[in-house]
Amino acid sequence: MLKQLRQEGRLNKDAATNPRGIPYAPFVDRVEDYVSSRMEVDGTMKSFQEMISKYQFMEVNTQRRAAGLKEKIPDIQKTLDMVQFLKLRKPGSEPIETTFELNDTLYAKAEIPPTNEVYLWLGANVMLSYPVEDAETLLESKLATAQDSLENCEEDLDFLREQITTLEVATARVYNWEVTMKRKEKSVQGEEDGDGDRKKVLPNG
Repeated sequence: MLKQLRQEGRLNKDAATNPRGIPYAPFVDRVEDYVSSRMEVDGTMKSFQEMISKYQFMEVNTQRRAAGLKEKIPDIQKTLDMVQFLKLRKPGSEPIETTFELNDTLYAKAEIPPTNEVYLWLGANVMLSYPVEDAETLLESKLATAQDSLENCEEDLDFLREQITTLEVATARVYNWEVTMKRKEKSVQGEEDGDGDRKKVLPNG
């Protein structure tokens, strides 16, 4: 998708991209730079519409990725908070009583003594044990990465919306240019027809 947009982005002289490699849409200042006759209008407008569709496809995917990160970040933060709490527990401290989730509607009570080891879910039904300090470092890294990714997603969404708007404006300008050309052609044709009619009624002298 990005490769196709970059290829179509050659319409833009500088073919610049955002930090994630998404190309800028061509900005149509002068329609004559993109179409030289009315015969090229349909092809140019079709190209713009295809680019809009691709930007919209990327927008939907980025929205989904951002939504997933918004759900993931609080979970990472909660786990990190718990690890940091366990890290503060001193050896010999009284066990703490808590409840843990077995499934969506079932919880069980448990006592947690001071510990130097925790187990973390890594995904794909994989759980590994870590020393508390290593778990804290890992979770801080995952949290920072997820937050950066979410920020990038939000920036990309703003960027994609701007490119879609740019292409919609470009499409409107090309369409208006075609309408203007049609009116000019009709005006010229009308003048030519009028001259022909006048010639027909001129006396032979």
